[in-house]
Amino acid sequence: MYLGNTKPSYIKEMKDNLKRVIVDFKKLTPEILALLVEKYPDGYDDAHIISFRNLKNELIEAVEVTTEDTKYLVKVSSTLAVTMENYDEDDYEDFDDDDPDAVQPPDEDIAD
Repeated sequence: MYLGNTKPSYIKEMKDNLKRVIVDFKKLTPEILALLVEKYPDGYDDAHIISFRNLKNELIEAVEVTTEDTKYLVKVSSTLAVTMENYDEDDYEDFDDDDPDAVQPPDEDIAD
């Protein structure tokens, strides 16, 4: 029975059953990048970063975005931060949302 402000326990369980995916910049898709920019429009800071150890006991720092069925933990890097700053949806209109080749690292030697 659902009683107003209290959520049934199965709703919490559904959230906990999300598929979890760690995403490196090389595997970043336009869809995940758009979710990041939407969730962190001014960029992310230390308060947004989640730190954990992977199966190889390596320390991973990531920011989280969630879809209906998946929780993405995107590894943080200066490349990710710059790509989010320069995000323009039109840059990805010719690519599929799940194409990891669409998101390229920014040029390091940008001419003024």
